[in-house]
Amino acid sequence: MDKLVSLSKRRGYVFQSSEIYGGTGSVWDYGPLGVELKRNVKEAWWRAMVHMRDDIEGLDAAILMHPRVWEASGHVENFTDPLVECRNCHRRFRVDILLAETGAADLEHAQCPSCGKSGQWTEPRQFNLMFKTQKGAAEDSADVIYLRPETAQGIYVNFLNVQQSARQKIPFGIAQIGKAFRNEITPGNFTFRTLEFEQMEMQFFVKPGTDGEWFERWRELRWKWHQETIGLAADRLRYHPHEKLAHYASAAGDVEFFFGGTIGDEGWGEIEGIHNRTDFDLGRHQEYSGKKLQYVDPQANERYLPYIIETSAGADRVTLAVLANAYREEEVEGEVRTVLSIKPSLAPLKAGVFPLVKKDGMPERATQIHEDLRARGIPSFYDESGAIGRRYRRQDEAGTPFGITVDGETMADGTVTVRERDTMQQTRISQDEVVRYLEERIR
Repeated sequence: MDKLVSLSKRRGYVFQSSEIYGGTGSVWDYGPLGVELKRNVKEAWWRAMVHMRDDIEGLDAAILMHPRVWEASGHVENFTDPLVECRNCHRRFRVDILLAETGAADLEHAQCPSCGKSGQWTEPRQFNLMFKTQKGAAEDSADVIYLRPETAQGIYVNFLNVQQSARQKIPFGIAQIGKAFRNEITPGNFTFRTLEFEQMEMQFFVKPGTDGEWFERWRELRWKWHQETIGLAADRLRYHPHEKLAHYASAAGDVEFFFGGTIGDEGWGEIEGIHNRTDFDLGRHQEYSGKKLQYVDPQANERYLPYIIETSAGADRVTLAVLANAYREEEVEGEVRTVLSIKPSLAPLKAGVFPLVKKDGMPERATQIHEDLRARGIPSFYDESGAIGRRYRRQDEAGTPFGITVDGETMADGTVTVRERDTMQQTRISQDEVVRYLEERIR
């Protein structure tokens, strides 16, 4: 993970937020390559969930919502954790996580993971995970409002709006990508657990009694997506069913990726959760709002509150999994080559374009190829600085799947060398075929 953090800064994937002021803990900024990778991950999710299906609609609900939403959802009452502080080093920990990680039966025998002292804890106190802010110009009369801790509630309160305007019939889903905020007690591990994060959530509304079947169906679909679309290695993925269920769920499980290090359970960390939320959410919002949220089935002539199958993936965590999955070091001709083997469809840059030398018309020809690729929506990077091998290495480390070199033969017969990142194999093709060649392999 340390090597990945270093590479991420060096190649413009992820930067520490407010770094020039000493940084802000557990808040990160995505650089030029990082923002493109994360955007490609989100677009792959949206394409699979919305564009390729007739039974899922998109939504972009507001971050700020009526405070009663969070009362109905149970967040105001239940979204708190008992917190203790080590009297020696003043680090804070959630009680349940502290006891689980130390294997202690109680706080008296729990050793501080930070300083190693035992039994020197403050009394547990409740810690609200939601960020509060104020709505209104005057501070003394402003209303308390929350930054949403999840995107799902915006979907639930818009259930009938989407269903009726899109003329959807049960079963159908609503998908949303958006920011959420949690005042985590123990954030860390790079972008795995942060205060501000982005979710890719889909809530699928089904008739009660069919929920078990739909839960299994969505579990299989999401499992396949992480392997086939995102390209995560099968041996670094596992499905972990929940033994202890949340108050709203009748079944739940996580797709986990092996990051290694201190993340999650011995290196395994959740990247997506699949839950059968029953009719809890719509039932609570119906109760608290006083508005009927039942679905009217015109064919069966019946009314009911749908059950909900939720798929909730972290855009930041999936992006981190893509980077961790892609990172490798190998020895080539006595030197260590660092490579990000990101799937071409997700790679921020698709090609590096290089004139072999800065003369004989090669820079002009390479620039023409570079501009043609960008005009066709294929992001590329032009580089004429340094030895060609060094330029290849820079793009290998950035995750760019193809390198296109203009040389003397190009000026004579119009052909270029295309080098593949993963195999380093080189192929000679016509300059006129470059766009088609890349498009086929990117798809």
